[in-house]
Formats: sequence, C-alpha cells, structure tokens
Amino acid sequence: MHRQLICLLTVAACAQAPPKTYEYYLTGNAADVKPATRPGFVLMGGGKDVDAAFRWMLAKAGGGDVVVLRASGSDGYNKYIHEMGADSVESIVVKTAEAARDAFVLEKIRHAEALWIAGGDQWNYVRVWGASPMREEIHALIDRGVPVGGTSAGLAVLGQFVFTAEKDSVTSAQALANPYDERVKIGEDFVKIPALRGVITDTHFVKRDRLGRLLTFLARIVEDGKAAEARAIAVDERTAALVEPDGSVTIEGEGPAYFLRLAGKAEVCKPGRPLTIAKISVYRVKAGDSFDLKKWTGRGGAAYELSVREGVIASTQSGGGMY
Repeated sequence: MHRQLICLLTVAACAQAPPKTYEYYLTGNAADVKPATRPGFVLMGGGKDVDAAFRWMLAKAGGGDVVVLRASGSDGYNKYIHEMGADSVESIVVKTAEAARDAFVLEKIRHAEALWIAGGDQWNYVRVWGASPMREEIHALIDRGVPVGGTSAGLAVLGQFVFTAEKDSVTSAQALANPYDERVKIGEDFVKIPALRGVITDTHFVKRDRLGRLLTFLARIVEDGKAAEARAIAVDERTAALVEPDGSVTIEGEGPAYFLRLAGKAEVCKPGRPLTIAKISVYRVKAGDSFDLKKWTGRGGAAYELSVREGVIASTQSGGGMY
C-alpha cells in the first residue's frame, strides 16, 4: 500500500509539472562563475565560423559562461566553443513567446559572460523574442558590458535597423525593381548597441549577391523618415567584423566586409518604380584592415562609390566591379 501511494504521488507530480517551452543543452561546468567581462560585438557573415572571432569574444568574456540563443537546431556550438576555453556553453532553443518569458531562460541569459545568437530565420527572432522579457535581458547584458555576437540571422538583428524577413527573403533584383516590394520590411531597435546606432547589417553578402537589396534598404530607411542618412555594415561568409564600444572595427576571416553610407534621400524610391540613387559611398575591408564607425573612415581597405539608375548599379571601381 505504501509503495502504491508513492507511485501514485509520483505520477500525479509528473502530470502536474508543466512541459518545458524551450530546449536546453549544457556543455561544461554547471556552476555559475563570475569573471570580469569587457564589451565587444562580433558581426559574423555566415557560413563557416571564424575561430579568431570566437577567441576574441571569449577573451572579453574572461573564459566564462557562454549562452547561445537560437530558434532552431540544438547544441551545434557547444563543443566548438567549450574547447576554445569557455567555462560552459549553454544553448537555449526559444521558439515560442512562452519560452521567451520563461524564468529559467531569463536567468540563464542574465548570468552569461558572453551571448551568441546563432543563424536561422531572423523573423523568428523579431516575432518571438522582440517584445519579450528575453529581449530586455539581452539589453541588460549589453549595458553590463558583456560581449555579444551573432552570425547570419543572428547578425541581421544586431543593428539599429533590421531587415525582418517577415515576408521571407528578398533578392537584389526584386528590391531594386520595386523598393516597396512587400518583402522589403525594415524594423528597428531589436537590440540597442550604441556603436551600431544608425546602422543596418547584412550577411552572406558577396556569396548571395545582396548588394542591390542592401542599397534598397538604405534608401527605404531615409525615404521612410527613419533617419536623415543611412549606414550599413555588410559581411561576407567566413568573415567577422569585431567592433569595440568606441566604434573601432577590425576584420578576421577569409572574405571582405563593407561599410556603406547614403547621405540623403534617393532620387527615386517609390512603390512600383525601379530605384535610382546618385551616390553611395563604400569602403571595403579585409583581414588586417580597420574601420572607425564614429568617423566612418577606414584604413588599409578600398574606397569607391556606387550609383543606381532605374534599378541598375554602376561602380567607380576599375572594371566596374560592384564588390
């Protein structure tokens, strides 16, 4: 009888326990360590991860506990980051609004010494995480001086302005032909990183030929009254831009990164009409080069200008290369 009662109580307790709204994966030390951290931001363009960028982030994290946020996948980063010297790596898969306000999830983010946002679909991040306590915890980490980074969709949400992908992705040809194509959706302030104020980011840049759509995003930001001028940081695959709080940027990896500036309104940025812009300044950098976000000037890279006439891009580079 006593054994039966214990079994019944156990079954009842399990039945009453609410199901987890998230997935959680831990590698390393489960205890909470508290090393000193220094701020910094990793903007990674997707594709193969850049080892040097993670080492940079972990150095700023004091080798502490790294939290990886994602809306799909599982623990793909755990072993990789832990073997670089993190005390622990905790991957949390947050797919629902319930998970984004779960006390366990919020506590894990709160105690992170570094935060990494994995790739995926940025609309899941904007839609599910955007108006949640989870987003506020991310802001608190930034304010506390914890290093933060992301790759692919995880980078796409780090600027002040965000291509939300609410209506799926958009190609350069589609955006240039109609800047108000329903797929061109631009949000704002998913996270608030002071060094990235006024900036929109893009990823997989050269690999997926995203220049045309990024120029459209810049034109829309100004045309829609979101800013008097618009700036962008675009990073190619296997490449990372490492941003210090003072706005100084260095590059790691195999490919280029681009810093673009549109100083005013486009000549034509209207629904149903191809985009026309007289001048966009571009600065291209690679590993070993640097850029200053405050002065918007670079060192070691290449400066050139682009223009767009009725949806067709032209470049001042020798040979007319756009990238």
